[in-house]
Amino acid sequence: MNHSHPFRRLGALALIAVAALSLTTACTDDKEAAPAGNAAAAAAGGPQPKTIEGAKAAAQTVFDRFSGGDFAGAWDMYTDAGKKAITKADYVKLNTACSRKGLAITLSSARMEGADRAVVIAKQLVAAQSYTMVYEKDSWKLEPAKEGLALYAKGADKAIAAQKKAGTCANA
Repeated sequence: MNHSHPFRRLGALALIAVAALSLTTACTDDKEAAPAGNAAAAAAGGPQPKTIEGAKAAAQTVFDRFSGGDFAGAWDMYTDAGKKAITKADYVKLNTACSRKGLAITLSSARMEGADRAVVIAKQLVAAQSYTMVYEKDSWKLEPAKEGLALYAKGADKAIAAQKKAGTCANA
């Protein structure tokens, strides 16, 4: 890949940012991390709707937090398995170092896959990627992709170094 070509570099950075988003997780009490789209359920302290609309609202909240630079808030909305892959502190460190903030991530489509899973398609710049939302503990959570899990298994410092070496660390 020619790293000096601006469109290729932006596309690669967008893909890495989106992949990094889907790869992060940790261990916290997620009851406080209710998506804005489910304000009524969150205010009542009840479960989020187990519908495609509920999954989409939760996914958009994760993407808004990530693109807005609230990496800790995005991490809070990952599945338990995802949260075990990387600590919140390492997730924030990695994304602070390498993610491009301010680039909106928007949903383009979504579908249910069984009663407890939804697949959403998100776009950032020219890149689109599918993500899986899982209904876990009465709320929708983002399931990290296998590629993300592999990156986070390295720990923040090695993951940052790997992204810099690949030319996909936005702030390098």
